[in-house]
Amino acid sequence: MTVSYSDIRNLHNLLDYDVRKFTIAEIQLQKVLALWLKRASSVKLKSIIQKYSDHVAEHVKKFESFYEEEHIPSISISNRVMQAFIDEAEEKMNHCSDNSVRDASMLASIQEINHYKISIYGTASAFANTLGMTKTAEVFHNAEINEKQIDDRLSQLAEHEINVNAKVSIVLPK
Repeated sequence: MTVSYSDIRNLHNLLDYDVRKFTIAEIQLQKVLALWLKRASSVKLKSIIQKYSDHVAEHVKKFESFYEEEHIPSISISNRVMQAFIDEAEEKMNHCSDNSVRDASMLASIQEINHYKISIYGTASAFANTLGMTKTAEVFHNAEINEKQIDDRLSQLAEHEINVNAKVSIVLPK
């Protein structure tokens, strides 16, 4: 079933459309996470970003299997929502003059993206369940669980290290 954007006539078409959009979002995120990994100063934050990047790569692989099953053509679109998250994060981080504050900004931006992804995967899982696509629903549900686990790790790191370090400002004598 090949679906063009003008052919969203039912829930199945909507699911196919959404999967196209969030797969490209994952690809966009994967590229930026590699850059953010280099910019992070906290070793623990770097570790979580690497783990997150691994999850993103895993999601993309699984979604490509969905494409094959659904006979969805490869995508060459952009996800404007993900790009807006990335652009906002970059702008904010570029204004941070302290590494620990940049780490706090980066972590918060990753969590914003993460929360967006939790909602889209939950919705995709619900759509797939409604359509009787149990295996597909499980793939999206597992992606949602991965996102929630990363969110928990980020929250713990923010609370116990990153935000604490960013709170302490460095005052240089005049």
